[in-house]
Formats: sequence, structure tokens, C-alpha cells
Amino acid sequence: MDGAPRVGFRVSGLTEIVIRTTIVVMTTNNSARRVLLIGASRGLGLALAQEWLRGGWQVVGTVRGAAATPLHELADGHGADIEIETVDVTVPEQIAALRERLAGRTFDLLFVNAGVTNEPEGTVAEASTEEFVRVMVTNALSPLRVIEALADLVTPTGTIGVMSSGQGSVANNETGGHEVYRGSKAALNTFVRSYAARHREDARTLVLMAPAGCAPRWAGRAPG
Repeated sequence: MDGAPRVGFRVSGLTEIVIRTTIVVMTTNNSARRVLLIGASRGLGLALAQEWLRGGWQVVGTVRGAAATPLHELADGHGADIEIETVDVTVPEQIAALRERLAGRTFDLLFVNAGVTNEPEGTVAEASTEEFVRVMVTNALSPLRVIEALADLVTPTGTIGVMSSGQGSVANNETGGHEVYRGSKAALNTFVRSYAARHREDARTLVLMAPAGCAPRWAGRAPG
């Protein structure tokens, strides 16, 4: 295993096995730890923010626009322990602007959760080009742009995490459906694995995980 990229793959729920390292992201109780959570306005991202706050972490969570979100409601009760930033991950200029605003800060964990889904009916051939591009850019391209832009904010022994989906598994796709979404998550998995291969000397842990058994309420919405 010497020199192997440090990549995590889902086993069940929010627990993952990482090559040479086993971590449980959701249950750590280390105080004063800092997480940058991309896509925290609702659903899984909001739940992650709540868990990290309960564990004593300081959270910087992002939303997509200026409108009030459930994350703002959460922030109202946690004072300085949570900050809210704005970024649309599909706009490279906004990612760069976020990086500039966070210059000089460090995080123990960068977690990229932003994503979208689409209607489960229909085949990939029936999807419009616009819909195909929307889902693929948001779910597969944008997370890697975020990681490339923000990875240097993570401490040398920190962790970079990405939310994927069990539907991104090629081998386990025995029922079909959600074809564009499945394809976007399969592409994400491949891109993260390629990132790991390119950074095999990096001491930071890279985690790729899936929310087994969850039914996010953001289905069909914009990334946030």
C-alpha cells in the first residue's frame, strides 16, 4: 500500500474506510476544529452543519444566493461558531472570490456537498442538452473546481471530503432510472480518484462518501 492515494469509499451511512486511515467524520468531538462546508443551506448540508456544531466544531457554511435559508436560522442560535459565505459552485469566478475572502484562514476539513438531481424518469438520450450539462457541471465538474481552488486552505494533516451517491456505482446499477444523475456521480467518483492519483504524496486524507438511506429534501433544486 506504500504510496497509494489516501482515498475513502463508503461502507454504510456516514462511516467510511480510508486507505491507511479510518475516520468517522460525523462523530468527532474535538473542540475548536474548523470545517468549510460547501453547500450547507438545507438537506444533507444543513444536517452536517448541525452535527459538527454539536461536536464543538467551528463551521463556515456556504449558500448559493442572498435569500434566507434554514442555515441562516441555524446560525441565529450559534453565534460565532458558524459563519455563512455565498458561492455558486457552477461559477468559477465566485469560487475564486470565495478563496480570496478566506485568504489567511485554515480549516481541518473541507467538505464539498453542493449538488443537484433531476427527474428520475426518462433515459439519458431523452434528456435535453441543457439539463444534461446542468447536472454534470454541478455534480461532477464543480466539486473538482472547488477542491482545486480551496485545498490549500486545509491543514497539512487535514481532510478533504466530497459527497457522492450510491447511485454513482456502475456495478450496483441493476434497476436503472435517474440516468443523468447516476452518470454525474459516476463521473465525480472517477474525477476524485484521478485527483487522488495526482496528489499521492499529499498527507491529507481524501474522503469520497455517500449518504446511504437518506432522502434529501433538495431534490431537483439548485446547489446550495
